Parts: sequence; C-alpha cells; structure tokens
Amino acid sequence: MRPRPPVVRRFDKPAYDWLPGHRGVDLGGVAGEPVLAAGEGYVVFAGEVAGKPVVSVDHPGGVRTTYEPVLALVPLGRRVVRGDVLGTLEPGHSGCAAPCLHWGARRGHEYLNPLGLLHTAPLRLKPIVPQGG
Repeated sequence: MRPRPPVVRRFDKPAYDWLPGHRGVDLGGVAGEPVLAAGEGYVVFAGEVAGKPVVSVDHPGGVRTTYEPVLALVPLGRRVVRGDVLGTLEPGHSGCAAPCLHWGARRGHEYLNPLGLLHTAPLRLKPIVPQGG
C-alpha cells in the first residue's frame, strides 16, 4: 500500500504451528485502498476463505504471500511484479478496530515475517580492517 502503512500488529511466530501467535502483520489502511504485490510472482488464489476475500501470490524461492481481506482485481494465474495492484482493501479483519490488511508470508510450512521481504534501504558492508597491521 502507498504510502507505507503503519504496523497495527506485529508478527509473532509461534514456537510450534499449533500454538498461539500472529502469523503475519496487520497494516493500517482505508477501505477501498489499493493493495500492492510485495514482489514478482503468480497469483495462486483469488477468492474467499471462511467468507473473507483473500489473494495469495507465489514468489521465486518458494515464498507465498497472502493478503486479507482483499477483493481481488487480478485473476488466478496472473503474473505480477512488485507494486502491481492485487485488489482493494475491504473492512472486516477481526484483528483490527479499523480497516487493516493482514499480510502473511510463508515458505513451505514455515511462517515468515513479511516485513523482512521489504527492502527499505540498500545494504552496505564496511571493509574489514586487519588489526595490528
């Protein structure tokens, strides 16, 4: 989403899949706001899960991102790149008092912090200076 939304609830990976936790992040937004793809990939799901609209994208490296509640504007199988509009944010995520996007990521069965997928600044490494020499 643009501009970068506030994080309403952070990722809280459970120690085991069946334990409590928060398997994504909740990002504050406005109903009807465009929801953008986090990176290149293919839309592998665009429909409803338990009565809520959901879009899922498979990315290179085996990562799948999921966006909820998002009314899809892209069809199943569509190739997307970072910044493409996937759909619009809908109200109704039970974890938030106001409209928010629940954004999840996983590789296989391992849940990932989706904020780690964002590149906010270039990585710069400092040279190693040998000691005593």
